[in-house]
Amino acid sequence: MSSIVAIVGRPNVGKSTFFNRMIQKREAIVDSISGVTRDRHYGKSDWNGRNFTLIDTGGYVEGSDDIFQKEIDKQVNLAIEEADVIVFMVDVMDGVTGMDEVIADLLRRSQKPIFLAINKVDNAQRLESTLEFYSLGFEQFYCISSVNGGGSGELLDDIVKKLPEEEEREEDPLPRFAVVGRPNAGKSSFINSLIGKDRYIVTDIAGTTRDSIDTQYNRFGFDFNLVDTAGIRRKAKVKEDIEFYSVMRSVRAIEYCDVCLLVVDGTRGFDGQVQNIFWLAHRNNKGIVILVNKWDLVDKDTNASKAYEAKIREEIAPFTDVPIVFISSISKQRIFKAVETAVEVYKSRSRRIPTKAFNNTMLPIIEKTPPPAYKGKYVKIKFCTQLPTPHPQFAFFCNLPQYVKDPYRRFLENKLREEYDFTGIPIQIFFRKK
Repeated sequence: MSSIVAIVGRPNVGKSTFFNRMIQKREAIVDSISGVTRDRHYGKSDWNGRNFTLIDTGGYVEGSDDIFQKEIDKQVNLAIEEADVIVFMVDVMDGVTGMDEVIADLLRRSQKPIFLAINKVDNAQRLESTLEFYSLGFEQFYCISSVNGGGSGELLDDIVKKLPEEEEREEDPLPRFAVVGRPNAGKSSFINSLIGKDRYIVTDIAGTTRDSIDTQYNRFGFDFNLVDTAGIRRKAKVKEDIEFYSVMRSVRAIEYCDVCLLVVDGTRGFDGQVQNIFWLAHRNNKGIVILVNKWDLVDKDTNASKAYEAKIREEIAPFTDVPIVFISSISKQRIFKAVETAVEVYKSRSRRIPTKAFNNTMLPIIEKTPPPAYKGKYVKIKFCTQLPTPHPQFAFFCNLPQYVKDPYRRFLENKLREEYDFTGIPIQIFFRKK
């Protein structure tokens, strides 16, 4: 299971820019106006062979100093609580501010490794201005530039040294299905309905479930472990942020599971926080089944469900080949269909296609529609095979792999999905030199 690295600091010091550079995507909005980052962003990153989950903890700050203090206190405390390593980011252009000192005081009380990163140090004059940051009380600091990546290598070298050793997962013959989603979406009710007893406390209060618990499900020919991931732990003197904790529990559970059952509150919709969890599961190459819960409270009309489904697929594009089941945990409407679908996704994720049969299927398709010529050169794919990995990965061997572009990669993925049942499963395709 990968470790968690949280980026904390006051608004507008460059946390989101650093986050985007580390995950190599523009997921967090970057603007010179403070308070732009209102939601937490989660992404996968790696350095020197170590994978870790990176969190941009930027918070929306509005109005008075009291609200400002409250928001910063909440963000930093939550980061201390859940992260394995914390990057404390400050801005060299502003120098040491009173809010920097408040955050530094909070961090000094923790037992977590803290890395002070002085951002926007991109010339010699600004380098000279960094000495004042010794006043924050940290023995060492790192001069970086989130915009161009300057200095980040040394910072990351030291971060990965402090990451906890990766735990080896004990071999469990049973598949693990993680029930993930926003607080109060009905995850515990779903599991209670499945197992036929009130194993979990269910209330209307978001955050009732405090810890992730495994339940073995062995009925009607199915045998697997269910994990309720709502788990939110109360900590003394920590102001809870339920959304943050819910996703953090999902981060941990997704790492270990085989299939994610993403429970969506049908009355709230497929909002940004649910999409965060969906893409986390996708980036971790897990099987995914979307369960739209509380559908009995929304609309039983067939056309309504079709419109709702179309809207979800629009949000998750281009990975739209995902099963969507409309359920009601209270009335047990279609909950067993949800289980059947999850088992099918697990079986498809575990499928191994014989190399000869795979070539007999894919090579004629490639011959009929070869990769487009690039700079007058033609790519010839001669052989393909499935790689021996826990999730579907395929290698296509050719003479010029560097000239195969993303559109053709998507074409091959679509053909794979047409020929084989990989519904709900991310597929990775690699082109290699033969």
